[in-house]
Amino acid sequence: MKSISTDIQIDATPEQVWAVFSDFESYSEWNPFIREAKGTLAVGARLEMRMYPVTGRPMGFKPRVLVAEHARAVTWKGIVLVPGLFDGTHKFTMEARDGGTRFVQAEEFGGVLAPFMSGTIASTIESFELSNEALKKRVER
Repeated sequence: MKSISTDIQIDATPEQVWAVFSDFESYSEWNPFIREAKGTLAVGARLEMRMYPVTGRPMGFKPRVLVAEHARAVTWKGIVLVPGLFDGTHKFTMEARDGGTRFVQAEEFGGVLAPFMSGTIASTIESFELSNEALKKRVER
């Protein structure tokens, strides 16, 4: 299993960060990584997303929500083609800290192809960082 993690301090409350993060309809206005998103942040729900990684082609995916804690945490799991081939468990956390919110975006990659996807995984870090910066800018504006 391979994992990556990025974080950013946002000068706003977790509630304010959640308001932007959970508003899928506006992702196309600010999110450079996940530009299209539909669905409900509820445990068991299936989301429809389209990501635009820094390198590579846009890709649609339909992750299932595993955790949805208002203004605290979201976890979803996506698979490529079939379970166990190349899976990603994507976690977002919002923690009140230093008068603002520490926003963490992390992902654990598994499956038989994960050891061979180092380039894809490395470029995902850059996509996460761009998304984090865009979220910060949107929330703080």
